This record gives sequence, structure tokens and C-alpha cells, in this order.
Amino acid sequence: MSTTTEPATQAPRGGLYVQKDSDLLLDNGEKQYVVRLRDLPAEEKPREKLVKYGPNVLSVDELLMIVLNAGTKKEGVLAMSRRLLKEYGENAVVNEKDPRKVQEALEIPLVKACQLVACFELGRRFFRHNAGRRPVTLRTASQVYEYLKDMRDLPKEHLRGLYLDSHYRLIHDEVISIGSLTSNVVHPREVFRPALEYSASAVILAHNHPSGIAKPSGADVAITEQIVAAGKILGIGLLDHVVVTRNKFESVPAEY
Repeated sequence: MSTTTEPATQAPRGGLYVQKDSDLLLDNGEKQYVVRLRDLPAEEKPREKLVKYGPNVLSVDELLMIVLNAGTKKEGVLAMSRRLLKEYGENAVVNEKDPRKVQEALEIPLVKACQLVACFELGRRFFRHNAGRRPVTLRTASQVYEYLKDMRDLPKEHLRGLYLDSHYRLIHDEVISIGSLTSNVVHPREVFRPALEYSASAVILAHNHPSGIAKPSGADVAITEQIVAAGKILGIGLLDHVVVTRNKFESVPAEY
């Protein structure tokens, strides 16, 4: 499909515009058009739907559009919201607390990254002590795999840290890094900083293989052994490191 660098021009009907880089496209096989938020009918715009029907009827990407408010010159807010969720998953967006990391990982302006971090921090503070929340207990790799359903189809590798209390109950879930795992990217301090912050007794690591191959790589084993050794010094055990794919999982072999 060819692209064009010509300025956006209005189509004869429907308020559709010719593509700019990273815009959402409707492909009719002949011409390329972009759908912008302002082109949607009023009853389909997220803010108007929120006012009229309340938040329960909005999808996750519609709620994210409201938080981001506007896009950039290169990418409209509609396309941006959908891309963030598709490429990085909900947990990566929700759990990261450093705006600069969000900016770099999601390729969005710093002001947008700050909006996201502030929004989800409010949610954590408001609902942290929700008494009705059922605790998640993780004792086996199969339980970890079931809990991490959202990682199975992610197009990029995500390293997640699951932080447990002394009864194997989950007290914190954090995306540690996005991208291929190497010892240069994954440092023990990044793994154990949340453990110390949340007074966790143990850690379970998990990362996905977009290739669909669950067998741990040599780098997976080396990193796991490095984390195990650091955990023994800190007195915080690494219980498992699970490789997640769409249809199966496998634990990284190491002396846990």
C-alpha cells in the first residue's frame, strides 16, 4: 500500500482526509483516507458519549482518548490511543510510574506521558484499599500464565514483575521493561526496587515471546541466574521466571 506526503485535503463527502504518517486508514483499494476524531458523528465521540451515557459504555481506547485529550501533528488522538493499547497492552500503560520511560517506550510527548502517569496514579490511590477486591494467589507457573492473559498476544517483549507477600498473594504488578531482554536492559535494581518499595517477600518474573516459541533463550537463562543471585543477597527470593506465548508457557531453568 503506497503512502503520500501531501498535505491533508478534505474528501468530497464524509469529512475524510488523505493520509498523514501514522494516521488510521480506511483502505478501499484505491485511495487512502484518514479518520480523525473530529470527523466522527457527535454521538460517537468519546467525550459526548461520556456526558450522555456515563463511563461504563466507553471502551478502553475511548477512555484513553479522553485522558490524552488531543493528539500531535503527526498522530491524531484516535490513532494514538489505539496504537498504545495495541502495541504495548493495558498493563504497560497503567503500571509505569516514570513519565520519561512512558515517553520513550510509547513514543509520545512528555506532556502526554505525564497525563497518563498522573491519571493511573490517582486510580491506584483511590482503590488501593478496596476491601472487596479478591486477592490473587500465585503458587505455580500455570497460575501465573492464567493471570497474565493480556501478555499472550503482545507484539513486543514485556518483562513483568509480580511481587508477592509471604502467603504468595500478589501485592504489586509492574512492567519492568519493554523490548528484547538483555543484561544491559534488565538490571537487578530494576527488578528489586518495587520489591523493596512494596515490602514484598518474593518475586516472580514473566516475559512474553512474540515468536510463539516458549523455550527460554540463553539470554533468558543468564538474566534469570543474575536475578536469583541478587535476590539471595537482598533476602528476596525469585520464585520463578515464566516465558509466556499465545498457547503455552515454560519456566526458565535456574537454581531458584
